[in-house]
Amino acid sequence: MFEFQSKINPAQGKFLLAEPFLEDPYFKRSVVYLVEHNEKGSLGFILNKPIDLKINNALVGFPDYTESLYLGGPVQRDQLYFLHRLGNRIEKSIEIADGVFWGGDFDAVKDMIESKIIQPDEIRFFVGYAGWTTDQLDDEIKSKSWIVANAKQEDIFNHDTRHLWSHVMKGLEGKEFTIMSNFPEDPNLN
Repeated sequence: MFEFQSKINPAQGKFLLAEPFLEDPYFKRSVVYLVEHNEKGSLGFILNKPIDLKINNALVGFPDYTESLYLGGPVQRDQLYFLHRLGNRIEKSIEIADGVFWGGDFDAVKDMIESKIIQPDEIRFFVGYAGWTTDQLDDEIKSKSWIVANAKQEDIFNHDTRHLWSHVMKGLEGKEFTIMSNFPEDPNLN
């Protein structure tokens, strides 16, 4: 097994990168954006697992919107969540990091999409979320299931997520991460 150590502590507004050989079907090669990390637990959204469903096909009465929904994680997959960079233009949204917001007035979002005020690179929709109980994520990081990375806004809102995991991995400090970023998903096919 390849030796690596996360040099960044988990926190709200950080990325979690699945270690290269994690086989969990939800988290294999996933990039998770943490929106909460505190003494009660952690919550985030998988950024690079698009599903073959558009939001206007999933919700009756939702305006036409061409971007995919994303599987945010295995918890509450019957619920819709969203991240955006519209700030105070959407009431009741929570600022996660500088310029990145979570949730808010959903009717206002629908109106803004209908009026074409929101651009696709300003919002992402998720079904479900990834969640960890108290100390669970810290234990998984210690067992090297996750690597913590600094998050960049352009990575959060980029809808072309095919290479997001390797892109973020390459940006980490240390040659071991560059090497890991090039590991094949299935070494048997190499």
